[in-house]
Amino acid sequence: MKTDKAHDASAAHEPHGKAQLRAEAMQARAELSRTLDAIEYKLNVPKQLRIRKRRIRLALIRLGDDNPAALAGIALGAAVSVGTVVWLTARAVLENRR
Repeated sequence: MKTDKAHDASAAHEPHGKAQLRAEAMQARAELSRTLDAIEYKLNVPKQLRIRKRRIRLALIRLGDDNPAALAGIALGAAVSVGTVVWLTARAVLENRR
């Protein structure tokens, strides 16, 4: 009986057949391919920017549908901020010319 258990344990550590090794290799290749695709997806900055731009656009559309006053407030705040930056920049340029 002891030899049967020892034989079973050693059989688990024996090399697999060619078909099983090929299947494991195919599985490892598929996993590596998925990992490389995920890395490429994360490191593709232009694609990430397009995705974020699309998400922001959709969020603003939803906000406009759900709460138009909030969207108008955001637009007004952005316009005031940009206008302030432009005005301060123009003022600084004009003062440097004197």
